[in-house]
Amino acid sequence: MFTPDEHGFTGGSVTGSPGRAQDADQAARVVRAEWRTRQLLSAAARLMERDGFHGVSMQALADEASVSVGLIYRYFGSKEDVLLAVIVEVLNAFDATVPAAVEAAGADPVERIAAAFRAYCGVINTHRHAAVLTYRESKTLGTRHRDTIKSLEVQTTAPLRAAIRDGVEAGLLTADVDVELFALDLILLAHAWALKHWYFGATLSFETYVTRQTALALRAVVDPAHRDDYRHLLAPRT
Repeated sequence: MFTPDEHGFTGGSVTGSPGRAQDADQAARVVRAEWRTRQLLSAAARLMERDGFHGVSMQALADEASVSVGLIYRYFGSKEDVLLAVIVEVLNAFDATVPAAVEAAGADPVERIAAAFRAYCGVINTHRHAAVLTYRESKTLGTRHRDTIKSLEVQTTAPLRAAIRDGVEAGLLTADVDVELFALDLILLAHAWALKHWYFGATLSFETYVTRQTALALRAVVDPAHRDDYRHLLAPRT
């Protein structure tokens, strides 16, 4: 997206060798640039969800983020670039969070599926405005940008698809489970927390939503012979 040196960020002085001072300055510039980018993307997600892509001007975005229009153009070449970055930030969060959650769940495929779903929901919960915006405004982007998003979406489902496939091969899930379909069903359930938050959020906490949806989804696919092994997931106390 950018590098700090391209945009003129400067750091404070640090005592020690010139090399270490330069490294510290560079690190400080990177931190400031990343913080500013998140600030801009958060503001853009809120505004574009509320007013639509075409209803948001760069000046309105600058006002929402409490920065100058000129600063926005240091980071993004156009409003379409801003929208793409908002969507890609969510996909990058999936890519960083889901594999780590799956790995932490251990070797059991069913536990890995549950952990992946929880991680997807967690990202959606953090980026609710951006998630809604993805559905509402991605059509505004050009073909090349839409293809980029599609490719990233497929990439982010890889850990979940692998866990489902492993579950089928181990006999823990029923043999007729469609791996691709079930993976996408779970992704849609995660996105529903944002898309229907006006409804779910009024009656369910985030934790309750994830727990109940996990149980509902897994009850449909876990082989009956193994359901007692996963009672904590299939029949949780909420």
